[in-house]
Amino acid sequence: MTARIERVVTEGVVDVDGVEHKVENNTWILGDDEEVIVIDPARDAERIMEKVGEREVLAVICTHGLPDHVGAAIEVAARDEAVVALHPKDRPLWRLTWPDTWPDIDMEDEGVFAVADVELEVMSTPGVSHGGVSLYCESLDAVFTGKTLQADGPGKIGGEYPALADQLTAIGGRLFTLAHSTRVLPAHGEETTIGALEPQFDAWLSGSLTRGSDDQEPGAESPLTDGTRAAGIRLNAHDQ
Repeated sequence: MTARIERVVTEGVVDVDGVEHKVENNTWILGDDEEVIVIDPARDAERIMEKVGEREVLAVICTHGLPDHVGAAIEVAARDEAVVALHPKDRPLWRLTWPDTWPDIDMEDEGVFAVADVELEVMSTPGVSHGGVSLYCESLDAVFTGKTLQADGPGKIGGEYPALADQLTAIGGRLFTLAHSTRVLPAHGEETTIGALEPQFDAWLSGSLTRGSDDQEPGAESPLTDGTRAAGIRLNAHDQ
């Protein structure tokens, strides 16, 4: 087996409901010495392509359509005329960054991408966004989880869970069915494993993620029925 996984980390600022958040983003490169797939191309196309080098980019896959994660998608795909893939439910988010174009491929659950000598299976894992997906590579015992699941637990937007019930359903019903040895490669932060995170799931279901919501400041927006608060990006996606 010659396929390997590489990471490129970029930094920037994300605006959520008028509040700026400093973030680091992971872009993952999967392939061999000849060809690669680029996952979640964030911000800095030049830096990403430096890591790619002379290898052919077959596809650019976005696990979700949030602006900081698709910001370099068009530039990364351009050199080799690679296809850009996104779940159709995240098209409204894509248009916040790329108003004049659409992705080339509408990903669906259980779709498959091939590169080098491995395959990536698309797993629908909504929650942070309606069209969020994870990409499972059985051969490399790894899953690219986007913003759905990170080393510190379920991912957020601007410190909030847009749809926590859906997100936990995806995590428990899809991601935590994978082997405990499976590497979790998220869109933010360091990697972990399914086995390291799965024991925390019952506590998440019991409300540990939102337990502090009763201590919110006066005048703050009330929680949704699932214990979360709406994020502006989520509401914009509904309206489009």
